[in-house]
Amino acid sequence: MNTEPKGTTMATNTAAQPQEKESFAALLEESLGEVGSLEGTVLKGRVVNIEGESVIIDVGLKSEGRVALREFAKAGEDSELKIGDDVEVYLERMEDKNGEAMLSRDKARREESWNHLEKAFDDSKRVTGTIFGRVKGGFTVDLSGAVAFLPGSQVDIRPVRDVTPLMHTPQPFQILKMDRARGNIVVSRRAVLEEDRAEQRSELIANLQEGQILTGVVKNITDYGAFVDLGGVDGLLHVTDISWKRINHPSEALAIGQQVQVQIIRFNPETQRISLGMKQLEADPWEGVAAKYPVGAKFEGRVTNITDYGAFVELEAGIEGLVHVSEMSWTKKNVHPGKIVSTSQQVEVVVLDVDEEKRRISLGLKQVQANPWEELLENYPVGSELEGEIKNITEFGLFVGLPGEIDGMVHLSDLDWNRPGEDAIQDYEKGQVIKVKLLEVDVEKERISLGVKQLESDPFESASEGIRKGSTVTGTVTEVNDNGVELELADGATGFIRKAELSRDRAEQRPDRFAVGEKVDAKVTTVDKKTRRINLSIKQLQIAEEKQAMAEYGSTESGASLGDILGAALSQAKAEAEDGEKKSTKTKSAEDDTEDTEDKEDKDS
Repeated sequence: MNTEPKGTTMATNTAAQPQEKESFAALLEESLGEVGSLEGTVLKGRVVNIEGESVIIDVGLKSEGRVALREFAKAGEDSELKIGDDVEVYLERMEDKNGEAMLSRDKARREESWNHLEKAFDDSKRVTGTIFGRVKGGFTVDLSGAVAFLPGSQVDIRPVRDVTPLMHTPQPFQILKMDRARGNIVVSRRAVLEEDRAEQRSELIANLQEGQILTGVVKNITDYGAFVDLGGVDGLLHVTDISWKRINHPSEALAIGQQVQVQIIRFNPETQRISLGMKQLEADPWEGVAAKYPVGAKFEGRVTNITDYGAFVELEAGIEGLVHVSEMSWTKKNVHPGKIVSTSQQVEVVVLDVDEEKRRISLGLKQVQANPWEELLENYPVGSELEGEIKNITEFGLFVGLPGEIDGMVHLSDLDWNRPGEDAIQDYEKGQVIKVKLLEVDVEKERISLGVKQLESDPFESASEGIRKGSTVTGTVTEVNDNGVELELADGATGFIRKAELSRDRAEQRPDRFAVGEKVDAKVTTVDKKTRRINLSIKQLQIAEEKQAMAEYGSTESGASLGDILGAALSQAKAEAEDGEKKSTKTKSAEDDTEDTEDKEDKDS
């Protein structure tokens, strides 16, 4: 019989129930706490099945999880996952609406990658990644599960037009910035290249020497040359050192990104300036050029460049000669070379001079054709008569077009025998066809002298034919001026008496003593056929008459005065003048007597 009070037993049972409830709640809370702490962590699981595009994974929870098969594949590749493989997955939630655990392979890989990347970022180490996509302003990079952003400016040291060769290829990157809370990572491929470039640059500069041959890549092109990347250091390839032949702009022979072989021409270790050359790797075409292109020989070439002073003609690759504008045409003067030849035109030239040391060849274009001045002289000897059109009228003459597209000049002095050239030129006008006479051809100076008045005989020669120096002539005054008196002689010849020759007496040396139309006797002093002028002198005639009178009527030493002698001479002269029938005979006798007197004076002297 149980002696224990009933109430006591009930009390005991009542007290035990709360204790059991408390322990269950604690266990449940502990269990839920453990499960709750698993969310957001990486768990190990096993592949139990693969259903289409999904993978069923057991991670030891009350339910299995499902993960997309593509999350187990590398970028651009197919998955090689199979049943039984152990994998690590990220637990997002214990279960979804279907009662399955929510798992993610990408997030698991990302978590693992983030830990690795953070350590690499802190240690400033490089990481390996793969460019797999293009976004605005740059590209996406897979860093072993973590997706990073690669700005377009950080892809390469030089701007890259096509990144296709870089896609899906593992390569090193430097982490510039990362924020785990926001899931942002910025990487740079350029920083890695610059670091490698600096190392290569130091090593390259230490080993550089003139004459060394290297392979580089054209980095930039300017008007004066191209910059070539030699693997960490740039060198200048001047436009004149690209090729032996003429290059107007480096882009004619080079392109950005082109790989070229160059030679170091000059290197300054202090400034680290490097001058490069490409043509130095080829044979110099100027060696022995004088023997190859002798003076006077004809060659064919191509016009490569035209300037204001001439045209450059390429005889062969690297060998160019200059055809000066003065050697381009026999007849076309003061014409721009571009109006005679054109670029790329094939022309025949003659070698005029070769300077191998200065690398210069002078060429002639007109020498290929016959010299029109020589041809004219062969076809029309001096003295020939031709017809031509007046091309131009200037203040000093006429220019007349002749055969061979050349011009000859008729000087003012060759227009008319009697009239001044300034007056005679008024009779002509441009375009008029006239007849001319060839007077002179200067082939060297390319000058031709023509004449119009030479088509007729010189009237001065016929008019002055009977007039000799020392003879006495009679003329009619045609003009009186301050310098003297002009006379018209027989047969149309013109004579002139200077003021000082008008009289022996200085008081009578006045031109105004004479009147137009008056008959005057004078002595001929000079007959100049070049100037076509006859100079006369009354003074010389008076002196001659005085000598003659003294010879005939005595001298002052015999007792006769000079007045007596001259009076007798004048009386005789008057008597002779009155005798009209014997005038011509007496005139001739006086001329002969004058000559005899001069001869006697010469003997006496």
